[in-house]
Amino acid sequence: MTRGRIADATTLLFVPGDRPDRFERAAGSGADVVVLDLEDAVAASAKGAARTEVVRWVSSGGRAAVRVSAVGEAAHEEDVTALQALIAGDRQAGLVGVVVPKAQDPAELARLAAALPGVPLLALVETAAGVLNARSVATAEGVVRLAVGHLDLAANLGADPDDAVVHHARHQLVLAARAAGSPAPVDGVSTQVSDVAAVEADALRARRGGMGGKLCIHPDQVEVVRQAFAPTAEEVAWARLVLGGGDGVDVVDGQMVDRPVLLRAQALLARSESAS
Repeated sequence: MTRGRIADATTLLFVPGDRPDRFERAAGSGADVVVLDLEDAVAASAKGAARTEVVRWVSSGGRAAVRVSAVGEAAHEEDVTALQALIAGDRQAGLVGVVVPKAQDPAELARLAAALPGVPLLALVETAAGVLNARSVATAEGVVRLAVGHLDLAANLGADPDDAVVHHARHQLVLAARAAGSPAPVDGVSTQVSDVAAVEADALRARRGGMGGKLCIHPDQVEVVRQAFAPTAEEVAWARLVLGGGDGVDVVDGQMVDRPVLLRAQALLARSESAS
């Protein structure tokens, strides 16, 4: 995994765009991708100042993705225009991607990709329409990965964030991403900032469900999430034992080993190497 690539990032750390005093700390947190937020984390009255600070930091050596305001919101076009100016001024080296909230329409995503050529898009699915259109969203022009915003999705559904319907939506994104040949999706945030056990449990659940990373809202969450997604020493040892048995059907520790088990072992070792 290459730090700064949203396509294979495990930890993506949000930072409010109007808090430039936090940008450097976020960059030093160990997060694979820093996401400077121009959407929910910024009050409407502060969006102009936030936009200025984000462009300044990215154009002066900082590396980050930027979450723009959702399509249809008043600030969306201004956010996109600011990023277009960054590209036009040949100062885009630090812009590693754009996070698109409430992603649900492939045509809208394609228009954004055309406006920001060469910039990878992370489609943040937060509505029922986005879930039902997930495969089309995953294959839209410019989109390199899906993510779920489960809190906004729960509000859109009128459901509790921990209800089965929200978990079902996560599973739908995993299926859509795999069917589209995209990387495993990114799970939503854990709101328990200081409860390490809760963050770890959320991350482990996401990993077991086929997610490939997690959005973070505090630097203290980054290492917890990274470790939760990394294979354990026991899993690595098991994978090496399995792969040492040859390519055919075999029995290892009383378990039948065939091609699907070999593929799982290979994936575990690859993830272990990436995490290290």
